[in-house]
Amino acid sequence: MATTTPSGSPAARPGLRARAAGQERRANVAGILLGIGFGGFLDGILLHQILQWHHMLTSDGHHPATTVLGLEANTLADGLFHAATWLAALAGLLLLTSAMRRGYHLAARHLIGLVLAGWGAFNLVEGTVDHHLLGIHHVRTGAGQWAYDLGFLVLGAALLAGGLLLARRAEPDSRRGSG
Repeated sequence: MATTTPSGSPAARPGLRARAAGQERRANVAGILLGIGFGGFLDGILLHQILQWHHMLTSDGHHPATTVLGLEANTLADGLFHAATWLAALAGLLLLTSAMRRGYHLAARHLIGLVLAGWGAFNLVEGTVDHHLLGIHHVRTGAGQWAYDLGFLVLGAALLAGGLLLARRAEPDSRRGSG
């Protein structure tokens, strides 16, 4: 037996319910992509440029930041890294805008939680792949580099878990509009 609902509600119209779920997924992916982009920006700007603790290729043994050729290679790799994080942020912004134009409204706390989760995911993937598997750079090379690399991963795990928790607790505030 069908549930009695107002004629315009998602429960009464399966197609509308599916579209709303699609917009919710789009908005959630947007938040994660924004976090990946912003997390990459923070890593690149703070660790690569301001603190100059590392560049993309400083630990591979072939591109030391102490030579002109090494610095040129690292500057190119850093630029490609920044371009990739910019594209992630742009894709997130476009997806979020698309969901909002279609009537999906994302609660601010939910979006902030997803951005933090995306940043955490970025740290976990980048830290695992670049620092540990490929060894192309470390957070800070030298004495105690393992502690900096481990701290980067712990921060990533905390951002991911805390962001998902914040997003989950904020979900009732997210709503679908009539667009």
